[in-house]
Amino acid sequence: MSYLVFKILHILFAVLFLGNIIVSVFWKLHSDKTGDPKIIAHTLRGIIKAGKMFTMPGVIGLLVFGFAGQGIGKIPISAPWILWSLVLYVISGAAFMIKVSPLQKKMAAVAEEGINGSFDSAKYRDYSLDWNVWGLAAIIAPLIALVLMVFKPM
Repeated sequence: MSYLVFKILHILFAVLFLGNIIVSVFWKLHSDKTGDPKIIAHTLRGIIKAGKMFTMPGVIGLLVFGFAGQGIGKIPISAPWILWSLVLYVISGAAFMIKVSPLQKKMAAVAEEGINGSFDSAKYRDYSLDWNVWGLAAIIAPLIALVLMVFKPM
């Protein structure tokens, strides 16, 4: 395959990855406004499922086609825009795996319990605030990487 084929596949997986994590924030904030644990639980189950269906394949595709394009294009991995994009990618992944994903599961569990009438809104709010902070880190890092990939500063 040619460099341009790998590049377009890399871009498509970037769209899949970034699109899903950004839309997940929208749906979470949208459901939180209702205060209804049934809606919140449903939304969080969807976000978790979408992460498996879209975000994780996006992660894999970004790496596979990014490195393939870098190799075929003979672009040194030490090029600042590649190196710093990889660092930001790792930061995003770490924020997601260490904080965001576990918080999603905790929020979903609190909301599920709340469906039966025992919604601990204070606990949910605490988890949600942490999710917002760590989720922001998980989104901002790859957005900066996107800018680096487009502008390719040296």
